[in-house]
Amino acid sequence: MSIFIVAIFFIALLLIATERITGINKAAVAVFAATVSWLLYVSWGSDFVLAMHADELARFLGSEQLSSSNVKEFIAGSDIILRYTFEAASVVLFLLCTTSIVEVLDNNGCLDFLSEALYTKYPRRFLWGVAAITFTLSANLDNLTTICLMLAIMHKLVAEEKLRWTFGAIIVVAANCGGAFTVIGDTTSLALWTKELVTPTTYSATLILPCLAALGTILALTHPALPHTMKLVRTLPPYRGDDTILNRWQRALMLFVGIGGLWFIPTFHRITHLPPFLGALCVLSVLWIVDELCNRKLLRSDKMIRRREPQALQYQNVQNMLFFIGMTFAVGAVNESGILPRFSIWATQHLQDIHLIGLLSGILAAIFNNLTIMLTDIAAFSAHTEQQQYAADGIFWPWISYCTAMGGSLLIAGTLGGFAFWKMEEVPLKWYLRKFFPKALAAFVVGAIVFWIVRF
Repeated sequence: MSIFIVAIFFIALLLIATERITGINKAAVAVFAATVSWLLYVSWGSDFVLAMHADELARFLGSEQLSSSNVKEFIAGSDIILRYTFEAASVVLFLLCTTSIVEVLDNNGCLDFLSEALYTKYPRRFLWGVAAITFTLSANLDNLTTICLMLAIMHKLVAEEKLRWTFGAIIVVAANCGGAFTVIGDTTSLALWTKELVTPTTYSATLILPCLAALGTILALTHPALPHTMKLVRTLPPYRGDDTILNRWQRALMLFVGIGGLWFIPTFHRITHLPPFLGALCVLSVLWIVDELCNRKLLRSDKMIRRREPQALQYQNVQNMLFFIGMTFAVGAVNESGILPRFSIWATQHLQDIHLIGLLSGILAAIFNNLTIMLTDIAAFSAHTEQQQYAADGIFWPWISYCTAMGGSLLIAGTLGGFAFWKMEEVPLKWYLRKFFPKALAAFVVGAIVFWIVRF
């Protein structure tokens, strides 16, 4: 039955990698694979539990006889299923908070400052500006949210389709670089943090220079090919009903509370030792109160219903959460079947070079999505933290995070944000491979070299 569970997992990976061809949503595939895998696990639960959790089962049964009924009770009520539930819920609650923060800021016009800062007819200036803002935002928000926001802003400013493709690809790489170097910037790094495999300060200090080097490389390679001027979209600012009652300092205050509060979350966790999502809830609650104070006149009127809602952003983030939930439980089922622990033992004995593991993970991330590969690596190698090279807060975890983030940038669908870019701008795969794959590969290599120079 372990073979059937692994087969379902690999079929799911294949469907996720070929979503562009099949048209089947990867979130639906992940959730379905997780559900079927755990149904098979429960159906043959006695074999799996006796192989992996014999001591815990004996304590649970006490004097009772082993039966399929009490094995199912053990699986449902023990650490087996609850562990994966907590892992998924911690990340999803965090993402829910950050998504809500972005919606509050966007609905109040706080992010219009970004459009103002990027407004220029010079594409080379726009290139560096959009990369810097995307990198900074992605370090605070998850990179999918950042990519959707920046693509929407870029689409309202840049009229030429080919230039939008170029800037969109830069946004994806900048968001992946920015999200990779902080524990709150990407779902994968957030998963590392919630499992206490990294600490925020050490993790960011290790990855800031490699990520900047990778981003600088692709910008330097893209800069010379851009024209001197570009055509801008001539549109009126978005109508917001009467929410223009918020003046610039009020919007700036809300932006400071929202983005600045997210930077405080690692400190909150370090001081209180509470889960990171509680810090995100704290930031959201403070921003919510500030929002109501700033909009107290509007809240008493009927104009509040005129507020526009970023439904595309909501839809993308719901898919992101469901995809993460599905992959967490799918990887968990493979882990509990005993296949993944056996693979991790073989890998630690025969693939002892962490450089090689990272590079292989990067290649697989380009094909199967970086989140899937990162969750698999975490499940496989987090059980061996007693070994120095896989120790918590060791060099292995930032290296894997960097490789999967940059590996996911090699192909357009290697990350959730990249896939959102492909769908929103309808970018041809051939164009991306011809124009950006060599640049992304060069950026990957330069960042990796900087990583190991800094390391040694």
